Amino acid sequence: MNLRAVMLWGFAGTTVLTTILRGAAAIGRTRVDLPLILGLMVTPNRDRAKIYGFLMHLVNGWLFALVYAATFQYFQRATWWLGAAIGAVHALFVLVVGLPALPGLHPRMASDARGPEPTLELEPPGFLASNYGHQTAIVTFLAHLAFGAMLGTFYRLRR
Repeated sequence: MNLRAVMLWGFAGTTVLTTILRGAAAIGRTRVDLPLILGLMVTPNRDRAKIYGFLMHLVNGWLFALVYAATFQYFQRATWWLGAAIGAVHALFVLVVGLPALPGLHPRMASDARGPEPTLELEPPGFLASNYGHQTAIVTFLAHLAFGAMLGTFYRLRR
């Protein structure tokens, strides 16, 4: 596995993915703020949470980049379309499993079964993250396609 490429393009891809999500939020297409959500898992300070959350998201991006690289190595091929296909599966996992599971893990998030309480600051994402806006699933899907396509385009196989 080409770890230097994983580190470089995992960082770049995660930055692009996060920028797409933040940009979509800035223009009103979604209300999801993944760095804030992740950061509030470790601190109640909303300003610090965004920094901690971005760092957590970056580490997650590197871990997922390892999975993408392992897949590229397995198939002995790294192309934009294979990366985008993996990104589509990744996005479906995030939307169908990852985000809906957050209320069970997150100390500051209400659950789908119980309403918000005074100490719970975040709304649960719901299925396909629809509680954060109806276009959240589309934006998340496109951002993960971009992540995968970027990795597939620039990752170089180790032979």
